[in-house]
Amino acid sequence: MKKSISKACSMAVLALCFVASCKEQTPVQTPRTVTENGTTYLVQDSVLIATQDGAKIHAIVVRNAQNEEPTPAVLFHTIYARKSDLKRAKVAADHGYVGVVSYTRGKGLSPDSIIPYKHETTDTYAVIDWISKQDWSNQKVGMYGGSYVGFTQWAAIKNKVHPALKTIVPSVSAAPGIAEPMENGVYFNFHFPWHHYVSNNKYLDTTLYYNGQRWQDLNMEWFQRGVAYNAMDSLDGLPNPQFRERLLHPTIDTYWQDLIPYKADFSHINIPVLATTGYYDGGQIGTQYYLREHAKYNKNAEHYLVIGPYTHFGAQQKPDARVLGYDIDSVAQIDITELIFEWFDYVMKGEAKPTLLQDKINYEVMGANKWEHAPSLGQMANDTLNYYLSNQRSGVAFSSLFGTGNNGEDIHYTLSEQPEDPNAYLEQTIDFSDRSNPTWNSSGWRTIITDSLMVGHGFSFATEPFDSDFELNGSFGGEISVSINKKDFDYKVVLFEQTPDGKFFALALPYVGRASYVRDREHRQLLTPNEKTKLPFGIVRMTSKKISKGSRLVVVINGVKDPFTEINYGTGKKVSEETIKDAQEPLIIKWYGDSYLKIPVNKD
Repeated sequence: MKKSISKACSMAVLALCFVASCKEQTPVQTPRTVTENGTTYLVQDSVLIATQDGAKIHAIVVRNAQNEEPTPAVLFHTIYARKSDLKRAKVAADHGYVGVVSYTRGKGLSPDSIIPYKHETTDTYAVIDWISKQDWSNQKVGMYGGSYVGFTQWAAIKNKVHPALKTIVPSVSAAPGIAEPMENGVYFNFHFPWHHYVSNNKYLDTTLYYNGQRWQDLNMEWFQRGVAYNAMDSLDGLPNPQFRERLLHPTIDTYWQDLIPYKADFSHINIPVLATTGYYDGGQIGTQYYLREHAKYNKNAEHYLVIGPYTHFGAQQKPDARVLGYDIDSVAQIDITELIFEWFDYVMKGEAKPTLLQDKINYEVMGANKWEHAPSLGQMANDTLNYYLSNQRSGVAFSSLFGTGNNGEDIHYTLSEQPEDPNAYLEQTIDFSDRSNPTWNSSGWRTIITDSLMVGHGFSFATEPFDSDFELNGSFGGEISVSINKKDFDYKVVLFEQTPDGKFFALALPYVGRASYVRDREHRQLLTPNEKTKLPFGIVRMTSKKISKGSRLVVVINGVKDPFTEINYGTGKKVSEETIKDAQEPLIIKWYGDSYLKIPVNKD
């Protein structure tokens, strides 16, 4: 009997120790009161939330002191830890919610190692669960935010949706493996300094990251010396293990599939989603991926999209009236932050749906100063323009930077409405051993409207002038028919409107693709040298614009050799390990006349 009592006492002591341990892991911070502009807030800015595996997540909680009843919460889970995040939480409180900002493990006050991406599926779930158990919570949580913060929302619902999570609002969403650090298989250099930016300290290494000259010099030195892409950090002098690790996974393997909803994962996502992005947003590829896959695997998906002439940052908040030199239409100048909170009111408070959301797809038609609405991406257009790449000159001269014509002028080739001779072709030669002349610097857009094209050694193709106005709505598709003398290559395609005054209006950011990945993201399929093959387009950024009578559509197509993307030498080896020694004979691309584009349009 005494032994049993002793054992029971021991168990009780262990239980008390466990409770004490839990309290130590997740300390309860007494809220402090802060009064600003007549509003009193209850602030907890040093909360540590314990995860199932023992990590600690730093969170900030802000409540309006006047709220006496349990309230819905709005969560912003980010790797971009900033001292100013208290203001973001107050914005949610000002809209009648509990504002919660939480950080990726290792960031802020978290004592753990900083590990981007890998733990967000479980860590976000842990934060939502913690919120739902607080006295001030009514068990309704919404999430919002852009870029990496858009990704964390999708990560939160990859495996299952927490019962308290009622909606997500991912803007310009990152989709690791799909939209970054590569697109359609091609890695982009601007991701290299990002790892230092978010991982060098508990907040953000702005000093290093914003040293643009340093990264520009690194890109140019790497390009000129021709060293392997995976040796860029050795060239830089600062180890970048996360950069190197991600280069080990050029296909969409389980490394990437474990981070985001993939294929059948979308089938269980039944909460409403509102996504925002822009025609000039680098993150549009991610936003499209989630939208298309959600609709594909869940026929009842309640997934709304708002898209307009916005950049990566403008599509997250309030866009500038002037975007990359283009004055956007007045109706496009919406406050996206207010739209997001109107959506939260609709989902979590039963108020009216935002008036802009007339259908699932809501898009601004540039130049027409109006919003249009469609039930799906495919129903944005009611017709298709089909064009073939011709080797016949159009006779229309234009001003070209890096062009081949006299006095900087060149002549378009023709976009033909009829199929061309499938054996006719235009030939392009790219010498990877020659670093004096990049093929085409299209990585950094400075303006939407230009007087000239940067064609480099590529080709431009133009339609005849149109005899009436119409709308171009959606993403172009089709196939590129090519043969090369190597096993692989990268290429870019950009679509413009050439207006009657001769100016060029970039309709979206460039499409970039790696030939060996466009058919299958999970497995590399090398080309057979000198054998003609057809390459379907992968994810192409969508756009919408009124094309005016007298305008032409112009397509520019080119191989890739520049200082801002990984260089594919075409040997068939791992691209990140290739060097200038693998250049050997120049790449010869034959662009065949049975290449075609399908351009979605809306004709009244």
